[in-house]
Amino acid sequence: MPARTISATRLVPMLGAALDTAPAYRGLADAVRLLVADGRIPVGTRLPSERDLTATLGVSRTTVTRAYAELRDRGYLTSRQGSGSVVALPGDPAGRRQASALHPTAEPGDGAVIDLTCASMSAPAGTVAAYERAVAELPRYLAGTGYHPLGLMALREALAQRFTERGLATTPDQVMVTSGALAGLAVTARALLSPGDRVLLESPTYPNAIETLRRSGARAVGLPLDRGGWDLGAADAALRQTAPRAAYLIPDFHNPTGALMPDAQRAELGAALAGTHTVGVVDETLVDLAHDPAIAMPRPLAAHHPRTVTLGGASKTFWGGLRVGWIRAPRELMPALVGARLTLDLGAPVLEQLVLTDLLAHREEVVADRRTAIVSTRDALIAALRDRLPQWRFRVPEGGLCLWVELPDALSTPLCAAADQRGVVLAPGSQFAVEGGMERYLRLPFTGHPPEVVEDAVERLALAWGDAQSARPTRHGGSPLVA
Repeated sequence: MPARTISATRLVPMLGAALDTAPAYRGLADAVRLLVADGRIPVGTRLPSERDLTATLGVSRTTVTRAYAELRDRGYLTSRQGSGSVVALPGDPAGRRQASALHPTAEPGDGAVIDLTCASMSAPAGTVAAYERAVAELPRYLAGTGYHPLGLMALREALAQRFTERGLATTPDQVMVTSGALAGLAVTARALLSPGDRVLLESPTYPNAIETLRRSGARAVGLPLDRGGWDLGAADAALRQTAPRAAYLIPDFHNPTGALMPDAQRAELGAALAGTHTVGVVDETLVDLAHDPAIAMPRPLAAHHPRTVTLGGASKTFWGGLRVGWIRAPRELMPALVGARLTLDLGAPVLEQLVLTDLLAHREEVVADRRTAIVSTRDALIAALRDRLPQWRFRVPEGGLCLWVELPDALSTPLCAAADQRGVVLAPGSQFAVEGGMERYLRLPFTGHPPEVVEDAVERLALAWGDAQSARPTRHGGSPLVA
């Protein structure tokens, strides 16, 4: 595969006020280093030639030459004859990312340890009643084998109707019920990907999706998200340069940033996907979790790019213990998906499908209750962070279950280690990076705990942040090292 490249005209606006720092070469090197460390320039990307960057910046050739030399000395750049200057990360010249799937907590704790790794909620009111009604329905299914590879017709009809209401005409034969959204991704990967196929993923993104695709043999390629969301120019360039077989995307309250892709961007991205014959794989598990009921939700991305597989699940809107998800796909892909599914399992549990069918009939009430709880805890987290850690930056999301926090220093991993000693379990930003970096970021879920526990967690985090800062390594006579 040809190396990914970034042109001088694209790089320069990303540098900000880099040249205002004296000496200029160090300001330029630091700006590029932070872009790499934050994952905004993916590992393996070829930077502009020294001549091109010199001309675009309007500086001396010596400034760019010395900046590139400093980046090489610190491990952020490798240069080989004929390959140009290629982005790397210190201590990991191949740019490989270690396996790091998130492990959800099984039981609530006693308060001694606060787990902030899982963005999920307890079961909503009415769950027991839904199970009772489902048990009453169960006898009519007991005379059969219990195997329903596509899912119960009543549930598929309800899911198809919901897609149609949202602007994506769907019939039940386009829906397959799975054992959760991640299981749906595994089915999709097995159906559509061969070992070595490239898959484009937003970076940051959901760690368990990264690992699912890697274990299928796919080669993950990162699409950096900027602070405001999606950069469609970068997406178009990444698609053209890497020609991925598929693109795994979370346009609805993105995990972990909470960003919502507007309808116009979905149309533009759909055209770019079609232009490279890339199959869209869209994760909609958070689509119901808008924080404001007045938000006008865009149409599903599949409405703009028909060759898209859409994944959904019950875990975020309803309950993680309800292990039911679904796939909505174009008809021409369904035979391959069914064939792949039969190599993994033969159907989701019948009782849980009946429960979800019942809960879907009460979706509006459940979502309204969820919204109240989410916003209450979100506001408590934001207030506590602004009070105790005002130097931490974040954008208040329009929906979803977490904050994506930018730290003042690239200390996410040391912070997590220090927080663990204070009884708070965190996932560092690097776990959400497709190709490395993200050490200046941290995901903080605002669900799973009441506001008072979240406030306690922030108090502990403030102490842990002090611990991490005091323990960070420094160069002799220099500024802190950034990994």
